[in-house]
Amino acid sequence: MTESIIEPERSESLRTFGAVLQAFRENARYTQEELATELGYSVHYLASVEQGRRFPTHEFVERAEEKLEAFGALRKASRHLTRKPGLAVWFRKWALLEASAISLDTYEPRVIPGLLQTEAYARVLFCELLPPLSDDQVAEQLEARLERQQLLRERPNTAYSFVLEEHLFHHQIGGLDVTRELLDRVLGVMELRNVSVQVLPLQRGQHAGLGGPMQLAETPENQWVGYCEGQRTGLFIVDPKEISVLQMRYGKLRAQALTPQDSRGLLSRLRGAL
Repeated sequence: MTESIIEPERSESLRTFGAVLQAFRENARYTQEELATELGYSVHYLASVEQGRRFPTHEFVERAEEKLEAFGALRKASRHLTRKPGLAVWFRKWALLEASAISLDTYEPRVIPGLLQTEAYARVLFCELLPPLSDDQVAEQLEARLERQQLLRERPNTAYSFVLEEHLFHHQIGGLDVTRELLDRVLGVMELRNVSVQVLPLQRGQHAGLGGPMQLAETPENQWVGYCEGQRTGLFIVDPKEISVLQMRYGKLRAQALTPQDSRGLLSRLRGAL
């Protein structure tokens, strides 16, 4: 997806929050490994937050606040976290929700969704962007995207569903080697118990997703939120009536797509033919 293809804004507030978190951790005599285990997050996640490279979820802040007995400092500092580096302005609100969702449904007919992309595939997208990005901006975009991809493994209790168009693999964005690696990446992700990937075959023709890309997320409070993205805009949807329409369409899409098992077979055949 194109969610982070835009010049990002750097965030001093993230770096400040990370420094405060590190100070409280060290004062409590926790190593990163020990605190990560206590909080139920990976060491990589904790390190990224402390380095100011990752936006902490509300759940993370609350757990850290309690475990480190931070006198409300972490909770207060988190209220000033309004920007996330490497992500488009319109996508940041959705990225925060994505990081705490208990289920996430994604249909993207234009490019492979960001959570499934390889670094090489994403780099091609960033390098082809107009107006052009500098090398530093491309690197920052890639870092943000690869950070987001950790969610698939760091949140094993979150159910991720993707419906992909077969034609996305036939486009061979970046060439044969990039496409081979991309297929290997998607096939590997399909082995995760919390991830479902279904493919809409070329022969399907008309289907329920012709209106464009969509995402649906269920919050920890069991509320549903939707997101639809254009070229340089993103629409955050909370109206229950509109959510119902998106859920109806996504449900029909899943029924029209191949089963996960048949999808794996199709992608394996495509990989073998390259």
